[in-house]
Amino acid sequence: MRRYDIIVTIILLISGVSRSSAQAIPPEEMLVIADSTLYASQPVAADTVLVDSVAKPHRNLLQRVIDYFSETEEEVIANANKKFRVSILGGPNFSSDTGFGIGLAGVATYRLNGCDAPMQPSSQTLFANYTTKGFWSVGVQGTTLFLGERMRMNSELVVNYSPRRFWGIGYERGEVNDGYTGLHQYDARVLLEMLFGIHGKFYVGPAVRWDYARSGETERIELFEGQDRVVRNYGFGVVALYDSRDVMTNAYSGWYVYLGQLFRPKFLANHYSFSTTDIKLCHYRSLWTGGVLAGEIRSTFNFGNPSWAMMSLLGTPGTMRGYYKGRYRDKHITTVQVELRQRVYKRSGLVVWGGGGSVYHDSESFKHWLPNYGIGYRFEFRNRVNVRLDYGFGKGGQNGFLFHINEAF
Repeated sequence: MRRYDIIVTIILLISGVSRSSAQAIPPEEMLVIADSTLYASQPVAADTVLVDSVAKPHRNLLQRVIDYFSETEEEVIANANKKFRVSILGGPNFSSDTGFGIGLAGVATYRLNGCDAPMQPSSQTLFANYTTKGFWSVGVQGTTLFLGERMRMNSELVVNYSPRRFWGIGYERGEVNDGYTGLHQYDARVLLEMLFGIHGKFYVGPAVRWDYARSGETERIELFEGQDRVVRNYGFGVVALYDSRDVMTNAYSGWYVYLGQLFRPKFLANHYSFSTTDIKLCHYRSLWTGGVLAGEIRSTFNFGNPSWAMMSLLGTPGTMRGYYKGRYRDKHITTVQVELRQRVYKRSGLVVWGGGGSVYHDSESFKHWLPNYGIGYRFEFRNRVNVRLDYGFGKGGQNGFLFHINEAF
């Protein structure tokens, strides 16, 4: 774990530089008049310096970094009740498919009218990243709560450029180690779900989504199986949600059950017409002091004629961590994972997880189960908001290191 400690230290130092201008003490504030009313009534010579009996000490870069990440219990409570707060973190990261990168990540927490404390705040995660392999990504995603949590809006806006490998469609294609071609993929996604409270923690509402993907030039065009290399999809549908988590960004207890149904018909100018059913079931349970057991079952089913760009992908930052994203892709995917999260010391924690998943195009092909396991480090960047450093492992020695804000699920 010593390597994780070094990485986290680098992250903290870099983020401290971005804050230094805001936290630096101007030279003129280093000397303070002890009693302004006293000296206001008495003339002072131009060359006289009035010094407070206890001058503010000079704080170096490391001390400013510590101040930025250090909060007393009273400050944690006060900050948790703020109407609006933005926290920014910058530093290096690494993933097996994107290489080393420099990124910025942030969390904005806010409370709209009718959503005062002690209710949990709304949250938006912001990110931007650029890597040595030319990958770049910018986006924002999160949940906004309205009217005392009686209404919520899930939103996502992501734009990526990925110089990556493409194995084609199907499990069998992904099993061939050198069976890929290089492509320069541009993609973008916009998602909006407006959910209304029906009863208790149960919500229902409409959803809209837009997707764009372009593969760029590639050598092995046969891997696309005759499909267009530029794809646009427009979808609409409905979402049902049950959410009893105590905190959305880092749950210690509760359930999260999501059922989404999207339609992408031809009359919406979809060249590839299909529908998507998303199912997600998560449970969180506190075991002992600082220990939480989290479990997730997730499935995505695409019925109809999805393009190569809209297939279910194995190896995302939230599922099957450590696999090369998109090496295995097909119409459907099912994944299972269980994670033990343990706070170790102050804001630091460790996690271990295990699970597996499969991509398939029908019930008969649902037979190739891929294992997944790994270990991770957690740093509580802000109250109940973690920075996570995960190292995941998969079949055939596949592995990868990931840096993200908020838990995987």
